[in-house]
Parts: sequence; C-alpha cells; structure tokens
Amino acid sequence: MEGLVSLQEQPRDALHDFEALFKTHYPFVVRQVMRIIPSQSVAEDIAQDVFLRFYHANRSGVEHVAAWLTRAAINASYNYLRSEKRHSARVEKETMHSSGTAPSTESRWLEREEIAAVRNILSQMDERERNLLLMKYSGFSYDELAEAINIKKESVGTLLSRAKSKFRKQYKQIRGDD
Repeated sequence: MEGLVSLQEQPRDALHDFEALFKTHYPFVVRQVMRIIPSQSVAEDIAQDVFLRFYHANRSGVEHVAAWLTRAAINASYNYLRSEKRHSARVEKETMHSSGTAPSTESRWLEREEIAAVRNILSQMDERERNLLLMKYSGFSYDELAEAINIKKESVGTLLSRAKSKFRKQYKQIRGDD
C-alpha cells in the first residue's frame, strides 16, 4: 500500500478541499445512483464507495469532477446490479436444487417470451414514457419522477396514466387481445 497516502499524511488543505467536495457532491451522487437502484441505503453505500475511489484516484487529470463522479456512480450501480443478479441466480439455483423441482422448459420459454415482449414494447415507447414507467415500477415517488424528467409534480399522474395506457394497448396488440 505504498502508493496510498493515509489521511494523516495528507496536507490539511487537501483534506479540507476533499471534505468540501464531498459535502457538495454527495447528494448529487446518491441521486445518480438512485436513478438506477431505488434503495436509499444501497445508494448511500455506493456513493461512499465512489468517493473513496475518487479520494484514492489521481485527481490531477480530472477536469470535471461532477462528470467523473457521475460516470463512477453509474458504473458502480451497474456493477452492484450485476452482482445482485448473480447472487439471486445462485440462491434460486440452490433453492431449486434443494427442493428437487425445476421449472419446466416450457415455463422458462414462456417467461423469456414475456420478458422479450415487454422489452420490445418499452423500446418502442418514447424515452420520457419509458423512463416514467421504469422508475415508477422501481419504487420512485411522484416527487422523484417529476424531478428526474423535469416536469411539475401535478403532471406526473397524467403522464404516467397515458404511458400505462399506451403500454397496455401495445401489449394487447402483441398478445392478440384486440
């Protein structure tokens, strides 16, 4: 750990600068993470990891701190999601193995078809509608939705209702339930 300088060895001004930077950008980084992971506590943990990496990084080449923090927060969030996905798959596999039953090939195929249909419909929707639906069903509040897509809170319900109706209509068309 020769390359890392301990907190005690840092010049007082550098520590003060980093502390000010942390206080200024921490809420922003947490919000960036929460756009991907709707858990406040997980977002705060990831944000702390991002700042820890930033503290130990060579900051002399960083021109835009907010951009660096945003990119690091997004990457850390996706890494967390991938890790959770692998963990869930291991737990599910273990559960199936211990119960002695596995889902049939037909049920797995139907589930994959359903997921593909939903993704297809979402990809055809405009970005604002897609983001509204994804964020709402990820647990975001109307206040957070309004802030994320830059609209008034009073408009969220209407836009969300329209997006749901559009999704439902397209889903019925795909399933042939016209």
